[in-house]
Amino acid sequence: MLADRTTTASAPTEWPAAYPQGYAVVDVETTGLARDDRIISAAVYRLDARGEVEDHWYTLVNPERDPGPVWIHGLTSEVLEGAPLFREVAEEFAARLAGRVLVAHNAVFDWQMIAREYARAECEPPVKQRLCTIALSKELRLPLPNHKLESLAAHFGVVQRQAHHALDDARVLAEAFRPSLRAAAAGGVRLPLHECRPLTEWNDRPMSRIGQQAGGPGGTGYGGGGYGGHRSGGWRPSRKRPACPYPNPGRYEDGKRLKQGMRVAFSGDTSIDRELLEDRATEAGLHVATSLSRLTSLLVTNDPDSGTSKVVKARQFGTPVVDEAAFGQLLRDVEPADE
Repeated sequence: MLADRTTTASAPTEWPAAYPQGYAVVDVETTGLARDDRIISAAVYRLDARGEVEDHWYTLVNPERDPGPVWIHGLTSEVLEGAPLFREVAEEFAARLAGRVLVAHNAVFDWQMIAREYARAECEPPVKQRLCTIALSKELRLPLPNHKLESLAAHFGVVQRQAHHALDDARVLAEAFRPSLRAAAAGGVRLPLHECRPLTEWNDRPMSRIGQQAGGPGGTGYGGGGYGGHRSGGWRPSRKRPACPYPNPGRYEDGKRLKQGMRVAFSGDTSIDRELLEDRATEAGLHVATSLSRLTSLLVTNDPDSGTSKVVKARQFGTPVVDEAAFGQLLRDVEPADE
């Protein structure tokens, strides 16, 4: 049950016309956090325009590989072996998402995992936009000690029964999202919606098949890192790249060529797997930057109005911005660095 919060207890009579007509609150449990990891369970709570629950759905998924940190999610090889493959539940999953905004806690992680599974299944997910409840809690300036789901739940008096179980995590998030949505509507807050782009190019590294189960924190899967073993700024594991051997020649100028040594940053979803795109930039002699500064030569984003920190800084610094398609064209003819 939700605690009595005077600011969020009742829905405002005047509802913002620009708000979405429905939401799909999603949680996925996975074998790990890397690009080659797989979904092992998924849950969806469908909500109406004002956040009221319409129905819910849950499934296990056979990841066809090691299940990862069993000590966290509790799903063993034996449990998952008889579960359906993702391609066998893809249509039902899509029906639950269709026409709705995907809502998740750290939504970029859930979305990227879902997008990759649909790419493997050679079909397109029906999700056009996502909303991250971490971003929404920041917009609402909720007095949370951190951005963990349990902190958001505790703020609204929602009781967690089984952490890291997809169905219970989705329930908890749905119950915490409802008062958050009402508070946003009452305050006229613009919802932090982001575009979801399906993957058109991606790759996986070969992994062990299901049955070769991680035995504990020292085994395969997360390598003892658990769900915390990833970069704080994103869902992907840290990846060390070789230093760019060329000096930074300055900013990119519209109509001219990119030049080896230029610092390039990326923001938001890309149709080509982000790491593939970054690899191609590195191979062309560009410096792939994880953050944006006054030294950044170019920002690549498909959503220049997203309001992400990189986009905001690019505006402040006057950093040139191009979309993914334009960047792909520029990569074909990168000017060599000065000798």
